[in-house]
Amino acid sequence: MSPAPAKNEGARNEVADFELARALEAASAVPDPEVPCVTVADLGILRDVSRAKDGVITVKLTPTYSGCPAVIAIEMAVQSALIEAGIDARVERVITPTWTTDWITPEGREKLRAYGIAPPVGSSGGRRAFFSEETVACPRCGSNNTSKVSEFGSTACKAHYRCDDCAEPFDYFKCI
Repeated sequence: MSPAPAKNEGARNEVADFELARALEAASAVPDPEVPCVTVADLGILRDVSRAKDGVITVKLTPTYSGCPAVIAIEMAVQSALIEAGIDARVERVITPTWTTDWITPEGREKLRAYGIAPPVGSSGGRRAFFSEETVACPRCGSNNTSKVSEFGSTACKAHYRCDDCAEPFDYFKCI
C-alpha cells in the first residue's frame, strides 16, 4: 500500500507540467535564422524539454552540424523565447547522436518546399548521402528536370540547383 499523496502535491505536478508545456511551446516556435520558414522543432534540432533533477527546465538542442554559424544564434533565440514566456530554463547543446535530415518533420519538409527550397530526398541511411546524386524536384513547378549548379548553395547544408523546365534557380537542402 502506497502512502497517501501530500496535500497539494497534485497541484504542484500540474504547475510543473504546465511550465514544461509552456517551455516546449516557446522553444518549438523559434524560427531557424538561416531558413526562417521552419522552426527548430520542424528541423528536429529541438531534442528535449525536461526538468532536471535540480528542478530547472532544460531545453536540449542539437546543431545541424558542428560548424554551423547559426548555432549560437539559435541557442540565444531559444533562451530569449523562454525568458519572454516567463520561464527560467537553461539551454544545452547536445552533439550526440549527430543531427540528420531524417529528423526534419513532414511539416518542415513541406514548409521548405513552399518557401522555394527543395527538401532532402530520401534518408541519410549511412551512405554518402551528402554528396550523392539525387533526382531533385523543383520546389516551384515540381519538375524532375533539374541540374545541380553548385555543391554549395546559400549555406553549406544546401546545394544550388536550376530547373531546366521553368528556368528558376533554387536551393536543395542536402540529405545528411
